[in-house]
Amino acid sequence: MTIVKRFFDWYNSNYDFHLRLATLLFSLQVVHLVWLTCNVVLFKLFGISVFPPELNWLIAAVDYTEIPALITVSLVYINDIFLGKGTRKACLYLLLLNSQWLHMLWITDEIVLENFTGQALVAIPVWLAWIAISIDYLELPVMYDTILRTLRLKKNNAKEESEFI
Repeated sequence: MTIVKRFFDWYNSNYDFHLRLATLLFSLQVVHLVWLTCNVVLFKLFGISVFPPELNWLIAAVDYTEIPALITVSLVYINDIFLGKGTRKACLYLLLLNSQWLHMLWITDEIVLENFTGQALVAIPVWLAWIAISIDYLELPVMYDTILRTLRLKKNNAKEESEFI
């Protein structure tokens, strides 16, 4: 038995927990997307920032959950591929999800914001900044699917419990 098979056997024996954890961590990224829309996009388009600076600590806290969220949600789709179900969709969602690494390690939100506000030490083209912003929104379909999976899991568990009684 290979280590990969043993890992996914363990993962699937605790699948409910792993899916709920992944969904919880990934759902926190909504806070980041709200901030991105309210402070970066609206600022560039209309010159206004809506997200109060007093809540910047919340953005920082959510940023610390992004890497665990990417890993746990990636495992959901890698598991699908390992089990041989929904591989096209799983591959697409893995691509959308893991494009975040490019954004996190190359053109970060801070670089984009500094460029949009004219405070950047090194200027990047505006079109490149918009691509970096767009990458953040690529996680929305994956987030939707992950939440749906968790809701279906909850519904199936409730159905199984009612059949047991």
